Amino acid sequence: MTAREAHTDPISERTAAIRYRVTDTHEGFAAACRALADASGPVAVDVERASGFRYSARAYLVQVFRRDAGVFLFDPPAIGDVSALQDAIGHEEWVFHAASQDLPSLAELGLIPPRIFDTELSARLLGWPGVGLAAVVERTLGIELKKEHSAADWSTRPLPDTWLEYAALDVEHLLEVRDAIAAELDETGKREWADEEFADVLTRKPKPAPAEPWRRLTGLHKIRGRRGLSIAKSFWTARDALARESDTAPGRLVPDRSLVAAVLADPQSKSDLAAMKSFTGRASRTELDRWWEAIVAGRTASELPAERVRSDSLPPPRSWAGRRPDADRRLKAAKPAVEAHAEFLSIPTENLLTPEHLRRVSWEPPSSVTEDAVAEALASHGARDWQVRQTAAIIAAAFVQAAQSADAEADAGS
Repeated sequence: MTAREAHTDPISERTAAIRYRVTDTHEGFAAACRALADASGPVAVDVERASGFRYSARAYLVQVFRRDAGVFLFDPPAIGDVSALQDAIGHEEWVFHAASQDLPSLAELGLIPPRIFDTELSARLLGWPGVGLAAVVERTLGIELKKEHSAADWSTRPLPDTWLEYAALDVEHLLEVRDAIAAELDETGKREWADEEFADVLTRKPKPAPAEPWRRLTGLHKIRGRRGLSIAKSFWTARDALARESDTAPGRLVPDRSLVAAVLADPQSKSDLAAMKSFTGRASRTELDRWWEAIVAGRTASELPAERVRSDSLPPPRSWAGRRPDADRRLKAAKPAVEAHAEFLSIPTENLLTPEHLRRVSWEPPSSVTEDAVAEALASHGARDWQVRQTAAIIAAAFVQAAQSADAEADAGS
């Protein structure tokens, strides 16, 4: 274990003397866990990954701060088993900024909080214009943070001191921010709403993996015909296998645009593929045999992918007027009503009610448009209790108004 002192611009004395410890040995990890266990109160937690650089979403640094214990920067790849950390803090409230981004990586390590407080989500519920960590810290504590290493490759070893300082500051102020926000949630009567949101984030199941992930390839719409799609699928699959094997972000091996360009160019030989200037990426030439084999496999495949696949997603609202006019009327009546209520509550509309939930209930409303029936429908789509209480009556009234307007138009035209 080593001790370092982080320094930032002399904004205040607090940002000029942050103590943190980098922990990358078993002995240091055990001592850190004892210190955290002996302290009291909630625990600030953050995670740094290597998104855009690595295939996996694993945690390459876990930052933890607890009053009376200090800031610890844990190196999970070096430490290995981190279950002792769960034992040390697993019974306390964990404080995050945008918890949904960090929980999956922590769960992969076996680190699961019993309850959470999310400062980013709270700032949204309070209607603050800036909800990033730097904006929230400055608003609550008057301290300016630099956010200059958020997109860094955190799998780098050794980590530069400036990166470590940045990581430490991500949690050092978080508990005071939490206290300030909690007080404002209480003052505005939004604490119960926040608690429901925290519980939902903590228990939300991850979205199921798509049946055909290759169809998410950026630019796939440019490729026409089942044979072209077969080549794109084969190429994507080969790239994904190499990315997984090497733990490298697929786009760093061959970007989507290069993959699509290769399919569209229809090279007739490996040398033709190598000569393409638009075929770029760190592995575009070193793995040329692999890519050519993928192209050949796609061209000769006996089973070709369908050009179109069925989806349970709703059509875009702009097409509703022609496809289902009644649903279009309902959405156009309910959406501004919900937006107005969100403005009254000083909450972003998407936090008052997920737009997809409103679209779903507008597209397929309950047979009886009452407040209770709309409330049940919203809950079935995943709306939280507080959201249902705030919006069900408004939506039901808007649906009734839409139906009455449609009847009036019909009567006028008859």
